[in-house]
Amino acid sequence: MTVPGRRSSTFSRLLRLGFTDPSAAGRLLALDELAPLRDDAVLLDALGATADPDLALRGLVRLVEAQPEAERPALTTTLLSAKPFRDRLLGVLGTSEALADHLARHPHDWQALVTYEAADLHPGIAEFEQGLAAAGEPVALRVAYRRCLLSIAARDVCGTTDVSQTAAELADLATATLRAALRIARAAAPEDAAQCRLAVIAMGKCGGNELNYVSDVDVIFVGEAADGADEAKALQAATRLASHLMRICSETTVEGAIWPVDANLRPEGRNGPLVRTLSSHLAYYQRWAKTWEFQALLKARPVAGDAELGAAYIDALSPLVWQAAERENFVPDVQKMRRRVVDNIPAAQVERELKLGPGGLRDVEFAVQLLQLVHGRSDTTLHSGTTLAALAALAAGGYVGRADAAQLDDAYRFLRAMEHRIQLYRLRRTHLVPEGEDDLRRLGRSLGLRTDPVAALGREWRRHAAVVRRLHEKLFYRPLLDAVAQLAPGEIRLSPEAAGQRLEALGYADPAAALRHLEALSSGVSRKAAIQRTLLPVLLGWFADSADPDAGLLGFRKVSDALGKTPWYLRLLRDEGAAAENLARVLSAGRLAPDLLLRAPEAVAILGDPQGLKPRGREHLEQEVLAAVGRADGAEQAVAAARGVRRRELFRTAAADLIGSYGTEENPREPDPGALVDRVGQAVTDLNAATIAGALRAAVSAEWGDELPTRFAVIGMGRFGGHELGYGSDADVLFVHEPREGVDEQEAAQAANRVVTEMRRLLQLPTADPPLLIDADLRPEGKSGPLVRTLKSYGAYYRRWSLVWESQALLRAEPMAGDAELGARFIELVDPLRYPMEGLGEDAVREIRRLKARMETERLPRGADPTLHAKLGRGGLSDVEWTVQLLQMRHGWAEPGLRTTRTRAALAAAHAAGLIATDEAQTLDEAWVLATRVRNAVMLVRGRPGDTFPSEPRELAAVGRYLGYGPGHVGELVDDYRRITRRARAVMEELFYGA
Repeated sequence: MTVPGRRSSTFSRLLRLGFTDPSAAGRLLALDELAPLRDDAVLLDALGATADPDLALRGLVRLVEAQPEAERPALTTTLLSAKPFRDRLLGVLGTSEALADHLARHPHDWQALVTYEAADLHPGIAEFEQGLAAAGEPVALRVAYRRCLLSIAARDVCGTTDVSQTAAELADLATATLRAALRIARAAAPEDAAQCRLAVIAMGKCGGNELNYVSDVDVIFVGEAADGADEAKALQAATRLASHLMRICSETTVEGAIWPVDANLRPEGRNGPLVRTLSSHLAYYQRWAKTWEFQALLKARPVAGDAELGAAYIDALSPLVWQAAERENFVPDVQKMRRRVVDNIPAAQVERELKLGPGGLRDVEFAVQLLQLVHGRSDTTLHSGTTLAALAALAAGGYVGRADAAQLDDAYRFLRAMEHRIQLYRLRRTHLVPEGEDDLRRLGRSLGLRTDPVAALGREWRRHAAVVRRLHEKLFYRPLLDAVAQLAPGEIRLSPEAAGQRLEALGYADPAAALRHLEALSSGVSRKAAIQRTLLPVLLGWFADSADPDAGLLGFRKVSDALGKTPWYLRLLRDEGAAAENLARVLSAGRLAPDLLLRAPEAVAILGDPQGLKPRGREHLEQEVLAAVGRADGAEQAVAAARGVRRRELFRTAAADLIGSYGTEENPREPDPGALVDRVGQAVTDLNAATIAGALRAAVSAEWGDELPTRFAVIGMGRFGGHELGYGSDADVLFVHEPREGVDEQEAAQAANRVVTEMRRLLQLPTADPPLLIDADLRPEGKSGPLVRTLKSYGAYYRRWSLVWESQALLRAEPMAGDAELGARFIELVDPLRYPMEGLGEDAVREIRRLKARMETERLPRGADPTLHAKLGRGGLSDVEWTVQLLQMRHGWAEPGLRTTRTRAALAAAHAAGLIATDEAQTLDEAWVLATRVRNAVMLVRGRPGDTFPSEPRELAAVGRYLGYGPGHVGELVDDYRRITRRARAVMEELFYGA
């Protein structure tokens, strides 16, 4: 009798045993069918030891109920008397609902779990073939397959086999199943079978002896004619047999499907013939195959059909696999493959993805396979298709650190065990970790996590995934450091030849120099060397992800040599995760940014500051520059300080541009290239304006003290006035002055000229900082005219002599330094010229068109490709800017939005005013942004300005990377540039020339 208010002892016991619904479990145990079992304490304990006691009990009830009444005692007696059987059966029922369903449909199959002999503990292909031998048609094959699967699952959940043995058994069962399916297909078409020889080559996890419970089985078919048969007819017969084999395994019947047979790894994929001859396979792989196809062949293994033909296939293709690392495109292919492909995983599933997510199974498999391809050329011990066996061989050969290999082996086994148990539950193909509490509890318990299984599972999964994430890259690079380091006795290191092979495979053009840099950076017992040994494996990966890994590594050595003794530098790289990646991106993307950094390496601190990459405004910069000038002793020292600020800010701008263009692990690349162009143009304009203001202050102070005898202003022109400067642009300017009250005009003019001369001298002094060239050639009368004029002189010239091109040039005029009020009056003076009332007359329009046509024929450099010249070529900067400027001069008097010095802003205003159609405006804007970015890229990559794409392949690849084109896609960059600018030229000819 149950005491009121207290639970029954059975309820409490079931709760302690792990049942989540003890009431339902109690009702099931009370069923008549379970009468022989309900009071057996050992059986209850065995149920409690399963992954899901409730599930195990429900499955047991269904199995007992499905037994014919006369045979039921045999099951219950065996359950009570045979512990191995009891553990196996209940272990399966508590882990797999799908196998419980199978047992309920086929109630005699429990007997497959009774035998417990040596051969039964570790069966091979022969034992599985014997288990499938009686199956003569697809439905019977499915039942026999599930019966064999039942025994594999039982050994797995009871711990008789470990995860790698279970995966091997699943591959052996798949081999036996493919052989049985081919036997059934041949029996159904004996004429076809007589005409051909057909070999089935397993690929993927089946080929690698590491199959999942539910997975596509990847295969390739090889066919030859039987003696005396016609080859074409034999291949048709072999294709029919192969297709039938695939259907036998894949089609859904009353007993479901076994698994899909996938032949898409064959030459040409699904577009290629299903069956080829050996010579056809060989010809394809010799001529057309890509690197990933050789990577796939690592796991090729003949499993069914003609054994002699299968062996011949492996013998013929295996040498090609190990020559893949010598192929021309191996490095860019590797770079492409190394980039994680998680784009196709829905965002909501990335964190649950066991195979493809960060720190997932694919990371381990890919890393191991890539190292096999690189080093398997010269070491046959690495020729294994099994991931864990290959990993062990890599460690034994010194290609991977032993400790790293051990950790990776442990993590891979845990992740594969998770994958197995997730799939075993319903025998469905999935790599997603479940979200439900009950599912996670069952999964955790199935892996031996009995105390708070849900929380423990989460912790263990995160720990192992973190290990994989950390070691995935380290696996490639750590042994490179060991190759040049002093190792403990007994440790195996990479030979210099093997280290060189690996560096070559990762894109390093000079492996010997790279190894020297690594030795210099990581040798010794100093704190600096220790921190750099930790950093370098990750940095090497980021360098390898760029177009010029050698330059990145060399730059890092130079920066470290300069800053290695400053504590903040190493602390910055060690503790600020973004700083190290930002530095790697900047050092390996071209010459300009590293050159700027190496002139004052302390600027590396910018890369670790979350706000460090944001450009400073002009007001802030001008304050800093003028303060530095005020503190300096003499004009040259003052301008040196100003140029130092400019160099630092150029580095900040270039670093932000590169990091925004490349993206980092934490921040994806900037999706809007126009925003990058605008930021660079504004930042460089601001810092040049501040530098000129500093040079002006220094020149005045040196001779006149606080005040010049004449008011003086610097007017920005061209890209400077348009806030569109690139890294290598000169500063186009006009100088204007106005004598102060009571000052003689000649004295004022002399003072103004001396100031200009001194400013230009100071800004071009040879120093470690890049010079700022001031170009005043857009002044009245050009190089023949005076450098400086009074405001009155400008007015007189423009009223009397001004030509239409000068009015056009003045569209970009904007005060940049000096007397603000004088600058504003200059703008008032030129506004009627650049935005003439009622617009331009037809004569002026014709003159502008004539000048443009003349420029196109005369100014393009000899030998330059007009389709690829960013400034003067077809659809380039000049075409877009002249088109926009003509619209400004014709309509600026009536449309206030057109009164801007900026090309993109004027283009947007013209569109808003209805002067240009949406698609035309977008076409011109896209071309202008692309051409500007090409010029910026050339300067960043080569360290000197240029208007055309570099001819040197590595430089061209770096330009492509900056513009968003990955390895191997430079051809697309050039094609896209020509296409975009061709469309812009068509718009320009219609709008500008009226074509």
